[in-house]
Order: sequence, then C-alpha cells, then structure tokens
Amino acid sequence: MSEPGNLFETSVEILKKLISIQSFSGEETSTADLLQEFFQQSGMNPKRKANNIWCVSNNCDSNAPILLLNSHHDTVKPGNGWQGNPFEPVLKDDKLYGLGSNDAGASVVSLVATFRHFASQPKIPYRIIIAITAEEEISGANGISSILDDLGSIDLAIVGEPTEMQMAVAEKGLVVLDCTSEGKSGHAARDEGVNAIYCALEDIEFLRKHKFEKSSDLLGSVKMTVTQIKAGQQHNVVPANCQFVVDVRTNEHYSNQQVVAFLQEHLKATVIPRSLRLNSSGISLDHPIVVKGLSMGIKYFGSPTLSDQALMDFPSIKIGPGKSSRSHTADEFVLLSEIREGIDTYINLLTDLNI
Repeated sequence: MSEPGNLFETSVEILKKLISIQSFSGEETSTADLLQEFFQQSGMNPKRKANNIWCVSNNCDSNAPILLLNSHHDTVKPGNGWQGNPFEPVLKDDKLYGLGSNDAGASVVSLVATFRHFASQPKIPYRIIIAITAEEEISGANGISSILDDLGSIDLAIVGEPTEMQMAVAEKGLVVLDCTSEGKSGHAARDEGVNAIYCALEDIEFLRKHKFEKSSDLLGSVKMTVTQIKAGQQHNVVPANCQFVVDVRTNEHYSNQQVVAFLQEHLKATVIPRSLRLNSSGISLDHPIVVKGLSMGIKYFGSPTLSDQALMDFPSIKIGPGKSSRSHTADEFVLLSEIREGIDTYINLLTDLNI
C-alpha cells in the first residue's frame, strides 16, 4: 500500500470538512465544490454534472474492464436529540461525531483514498471511476442515475454505505404506493353514505395478511407496511374517501412492476406507485469480488435498506465502514479505526482482482 498513513490522515481531514458543510439532499453544491477542489489539487482531473463529481484512472489498457467506486455526499436533515451542533466535527477518542460521518462520509473518504492508491500505481488491470454523487437519500433524479450514461459501460460497482465492511450481495427494492379508497359522504347520525375508512380497512387487512409465495434466502419475503392514513374533514360527516400510503420492500423474485400489478388487481382502492425504478438488486456468490471477499474472511448478507445499487443494472456489492444502525440518528458518529479498516479492506479487496 502506498503512503497508508497519508491516505488515512487526509481522509479524516476531508471528512471533517464534509461534516462542517450542510449538504441536505438537493442542496449539495458546497460539498461538491469541496470535493471538486480536492480532486483538482490532487491532479485527478475531475468531471462534474450538477452536484455529482467523478474522476477516471488511465493507468490501464484501453480495453480494460471498468470498476466503479461510488458513494454519496448528501445527508438527511438532523433529527431531534442532538447534544451538539450536527455540523461541527467533534473527535472524542476514536469517535468522530457529525451529521453524515457514518452515512456515508466514511465511505466517501475511504473510497477516495482507495482510488488515490490505485491511480498512483504504474499499471492496474482495470479502469477505475470514482463517483461521489448527490441525492442518494431521496433517490433523486439528479443523483447517480443522471450520470450513468456519462460513465459508460460498467463491469462492476462497489457502493459505499455503512455495512461494517461486510458485503451486501443483495438488496431489497422499494416501491411507495399512494392508495385511495372511495366511499360516499353522508350524515354520521343517520344510516347513510359509504364510509371510505371501512373500505380502506378491508384493503389494509389484505395487505397485513397477504404473503407472496416466493421468499429469498438472503432477503426474506416481500414486506408491505401501511405507514400513513388520512380521511375525514369533520366528526359528523361520513368520509367519502380515505388515502393511505404503503411502503413495499421487494425481493429479487418480484419486480416492483409485478407487485404493483398484483395489488392493483386485488385491492379495491386505486393504487398509484410513486416510482417503479428502485428494484431489488443482487450479485452472484460466484462473482470474483465475492469470492475474493470470502477468501479474506469477509461475510456476506442481504440488506433490507435501499441504496443507489437499486439504480444500477450491472453487478455491484454494497460495502463500507460504519454501522447502518447509526445512520439518521442523533449524535451520529464513525470510528476512526473503521475508516482505517475501510481503506485497508478496499485496497486488499481490489488488489489483483480479476473482473
């Protein structure tokens, strides 16, 4: 490994700067500026589209396979309960506190260090693209999906998210459904009207009880959860409509489109999906990167949470420093030892990898 200490120390300094700059999804201009400037000063010739920044290594054969290293620099908004300033990086012993430190700043800086390591080698067996992208937390149109055509044909991607440096080889998809049950208004004191809430309850009970036949060894069953409901204007009027929202997490056996078509057929309510593009993803356990990871003692698992993997139609794994359970929490932190481990593991995983 070239200059491991320098890679680690620089990574920590970049992460502190990222924490100190507000970068809510869709508002990442300043952190994009920071990353672009760092890449330029490091001689990596960055390209930019909106708030997405990427660089390409050229120390390989012209027909070499392409490896994408990707993570995101946007964050959610800080929730209640923070003891300090979410935008002030605070280091206590091994813990670095700050919004986005764990999700996904640690992955960002570890992947950047990995890119710097391989870009400095005389020759490597693949072309590496490092892409630090925007709007991941909202699966926005101006995130990774907006630059995939610019990046070209990708053979393999590593997506940096907090997984304790374990390999997520499958990931559940997501489709959010806006449902409306129709009734007929009437006076609550008389036996008239059709109560839309009662109509909705029949569909909600179906959603609660229905089990899709095909389950996954890694991801389990399709999970449907009613998360919001709204009906009625005043206490003495039978509501004419009832709106409810369903969060559906799909496994690899069902596309989002298949699940939506099934529910549109079996529910009485009108069912409208917000998007169909966030499908389940997975990679073969025989893929060289999974095999290499297993040989290093890295475990694999199926992830219930969504990432930009859902927007990639090429093989990918999700792996990064930090713990998923710390994401989106008050007093978010990452361990400096996790960043050091992340850099070392990424570099060892990719060294002599044949993709």
